[in-house]
Amino acid sequence: MGTSDMKVDVLVIGAGPSGCVASAYLHQQGLNVKVVEKTTFPRFVIGESLLPRCMEHFEEVGLLEALKAANFEIKRGARFLRDDIVCNFDFSDKHSEGWDWTWQVPRAEFDTILAKEVEKMGVTISFEHEVVAVDIADNGTSTTTIHDADGNPYQVEAKFIVDSSGYGRVLPRLLNLDKPSSIPEHSSIFGHVKDVNRPEGEEGTLITFDVLDKETWFWVIPFSNGDTSLGFVGKNEFIDSFEGDTSERLKTMFKQSDYYYERFKDAPLLFEPKSIRNYSKAVTKFYGNGFVLTGNSAEFLDPVFSSGVTFATESALKSAKLISKQLKGEPVDWEEDYANYIKSGVDVFATYVKEWYTGNLQTLFFHRPENPEVKRQICAVLAGYVWDKTNPFVTKHNRIVKTLAHLINMENEKSASV
Repeated sequence: MGTSDMKVDVLVIGAGPSGCVASAYLHQQGLNVKVVEKTTFPRFVIGESLLPRCMEHFEEVGLLEALKAANFEIKRGARFLRDDIVCNFDFSDKHSEGWDWTWQVPRAEFDTILAKEVEKMGVTISFEHEVVAVDIADNGTSTTTIHDADGNPYQVEAKFIVDSSGYGRVLPRLLNLDKPSSIPEHSSIFGHVKDVNRPEGEEGTLITFDVLDKETWFWVIPFSNGDTSLGFVGKNEFIDSFEGDTSERLKTMFKQSDYYYERFKDAPLLFEPKSIRNYSKAVTKFYGNGFVLTGNSAEFLDPVFSSGVTFATESALKSAKLISKQLKGEPVDWEEDYANYIKSGVDVFATYVKEWYTGNLQTLFFHRPENPEVKRQICAVLAGYVWDKTNPFVTKHNRIVKTLAHLINMENEKSASV
């Protein structure tokens, strides 16, 4: 071994929320952890709307107080608009126990706070270090080849690897674990604006999903610093139908939103907007001999219900607990306690995403009069409580949305024909 090489208990790839939660927990368990991050922070990343469920994870590993001190915009629910109907979800009025608020965050700042806090705890994070190769022995120990900021290679020997690389999808690429997602193909164009016409009071701060048609929607995520994240999601052909660079395209797209056009038509863009195509991703397995995939490295769904960071932190904490047990010599059932557990949550959200685009979920959201009990149960799912088996919208997710939408549609047809 060369002089620059090292041995650790756990190598974590990626310093986003997933990598930070995993490394904080493992470090607290007395394990020797190293984090490598390909980029330099602060860096722009999508996934700016959190869910109440992830607050529990930050709290459990001691990262919550540092985040609270940043005074991010409080998110107490979510608003969905279609035509002139407003569907407001309030996280304090939901079926499941748990947090009833979270934040809307510029991720560059949010992720930097997390990483700094983890470093303060005593975890080493190496920025601008890129994983280029991984060799895993039969006993699960691995030798990972990494290039530092100057391109010099070095090797890290680890008993376990946590891949929290998100869109980087390091192990899925190196170990050939990618598979096509079952979620329809959508694309997105998004950016940040200086919200110069932000209205006073609650209206200016509300996270809103403006539903333009069954396939197309527009997000508005106001931040406490006076900027707002805006993004359009639609079928590839819709996104491709706009001319020009991403700035011109996004500005033309604003015209599609009757509700928001006036507020944002003069809002200066803070950077050239970004575009992602066919962003949903899936993998053949969530873990293997000596490694685990967390967050977007494992599976990434459509952003309509903001599930990204919550899956990132849920899977990070869950896997870190299992790694800690395993390295202490306790028996661990990765299939049941990790893969099946995470999959069950992903499946619930995947149903809601699919049923959003079939129109069934939109039928439930915008049906009037509202059914308060149904709304409370759906609200718990939207807050990230997708493992709560007391909620029929969790346990029967693959049937219940369809069935209720069908009943509403039959009712509507009946009253239309009367």
